[in-house]
Amino acid sequence: MRDLRACFVGDSFTAGVGDATTLGWVGRCAAAAWGRGVAVTAYNLGIRRDTSADIRRRAEAEVLARLVGTPGDAQAVVFCLGLNDTTFEDGMPRVPTEQTLDNAAALLDWSAARWPTLLLGPPPALHDAVQDARVAALSPLLEALTERFAVPFLPLHAALSHSSAWRGGAARGDGVHPDAAGYATVAALVEAWEPWLELTGG
Repeated sequence: MRDLRACFVGDSFTAGVGDATTLGWVGRCAAAAWGRGVAVTAYNLGIRRDTSADIRRRAEAEVLARLVGTPGDAQAVVFCLGLNDTTFEDGMPRVPTEQTLDNAAALLDWSAARWPTLLLGPPPALHDAVQDARVAALSPLLEALTERFAVPFLPLHAALSHSSAWRGGAARGDGVHPDAAGYATVAALVEAWEPWLELTGG
């Protein structure tokens, strides 16, 4: 059995909000890796309503506290961010697109210099068509940014926009977060993603 310590840094979708099983996609992916002989210690560092600016402020301290001083274990960092940036408050986005990209660049630059690092794009905002259009526009910009740091990128927006499990789960819940079936759909996308499988023995 190989050990992997992985930090999953993001917002409510990383935390798995809305999933009665409390597994979210992170727990499901970690469990599947155990089935492949990789003992994943999954540190879920998702916080509700966090923007890329919030994540940038806290990521270094939280990740270092979990990954430093663990010789012999493989390590990795997985980010998922951006959707909360596109929410408008008082007529303005919580984080303008240019600042989102700057925050993401700083996070990837810092993390990729130390550990294998992955970035998942933001999921759709099915409750708000105008915000969802902003998310759809942000995703390819984040993907282009990852190329600068040679960080793999998994776009979630398009796949989940057409997922009946994701859409139905959100409709049955608060309109924003999916249920267990929706998070299982995300987990399936991650599990089919070669960069993740390379980390976890697939």
